[in-house]
Amino acid sequence: MTDLPPAPPPKPNPDSVARQRHFAIGLFRLSGALIVMFGFLAIMQRFAWVQGDKAKAFGAIMVVTGLFQFIAVPRILLALFRTRPPQ
Repeated sequence: MTDLPPAPPPKPNPDSVARQRHFAIGLFRLSGALIVMFGFLAIMQRFAWVQGDKAKAFGAIMVVTGLFQFIAVPRILLALFRTRPPQ
């Protein structure tokens, strides 16, 4: 055991941080689009496990959720990334 202070953590590479953030935003947009498509399939009653009015309500909820994830979440992440520099 030594009495040396711990070494500071290495600084992150700004290029790799930007690449990771861009990838995360792209994944949120892609998953939002997939949720919207899934919702439309449910509205069209393409699944045996949900039919009738329940399918339309479920599909509408999925479409709204997917649109929120496709449109709003990337903007929220961008605002978060602008205010907080990489640590």
